[in-house]
Amino acid sequence: MNQGTYPLAASMINQINRLDMISNNLANSNTNGFKQEGTTEGSFNYYLQKAAQEGFTPTKINEVTNTIPKMDSKFINSEQGPIMPTGNTLDFALSDSDTFFKVQDSSGEVVYTRDGAFKNLDGFLVDSNGQFILNNDNEPIVTQEDFTNQISVVKIDYKDLEKYKDNNFKAKEDATIEVFEINDGQMLQGAIERSNVNSVIAMVGLIDAHRRFEQSQKAIKTIDELNGKLIEKIGNDTN
Repeated sequence: MNQGTYPLAASMINQINRLDMISNNLANSNTNGFKQEGTTEGSFNYYLQKAAQEGFTPTKINEVTNTIPKMDSKFINSEQGPIMPTGNTLDFALSDSDTFFKVQDSSGEVVYTRDGAFKNLDGFLVDSNGQFILNNDNEPIVTQEDFTNQISVVKIDYKDLEKYKDNNFKAKEDATIEVFEINDGQMLQGAIERSNVNSVIAMVGLIDAHRRFEQSQKAIKTIDELNGKLIEKIGNDTN
C-alpha cells in the first residue's frame, strides 16, 4: 500500500467519528439539560514515543505510520445551557454547571441528570423518562407539600462522569461526589436548562467533517489511479 494512504484512511475514520458525534449533538439540540460532546485529535507518534520509553523497538511500519492522525479522546462540554422560565412548579434548573439531580434508572442504579423537567407519577416525583428522582438517602420523593426540599443535588466534576442512556450521566469508579445537605440556592424552580448545543456551530462542524472526509476519499482515489498508471507503464516498458 502507498504510504500516503495511511494518514488519509485514518483521517476518514476520524471524520466518520466526528460526524457521528456532531449528529448526536444536533439530534439533542432540544433535549433539556443535554451536554454536547467534542473530540480531540492527536497523532500516532505520541503512542509510538510512549511505547519506545517502555523498551519497544519500532518497526518500519511503525515509522511510516507515526504521523497518522488519531482520534485521541472525547470530552463533555460542561458549559451551562440557557435557562428558560416555564412557570411550572415541577420544573427545576440547576444554578451551577457541575451540579446534578440524582435519578434511579430502570435497573435500580443511581445515575445523574441535568434535566429538571419533572412530573408527578402516582404521587412520586419522576423525570421525563418516568424514573424516580431521589433524595439524599437515595429514596424516591413523594410529591407532598415540602417535596422541593427533599430533591438531592450533588456536585461532580465532568472528568468523573461518562454519558449514559436517557440523557443521564454515570459516575466513574472512585469519582468524588459532593452531596449538598440543603439544596437551597442550588436550583431555580419554575425554569428549565436547555441544551448547550449551538445548532449553527454544530451544522458548520458537520459540513466541515463531511468535506474533510470527501477530500481524503478523493486523495486516496487519485493515489490509486496514479499507482495503476505507474504499474501499467512499468508493464509496457518491460515488454
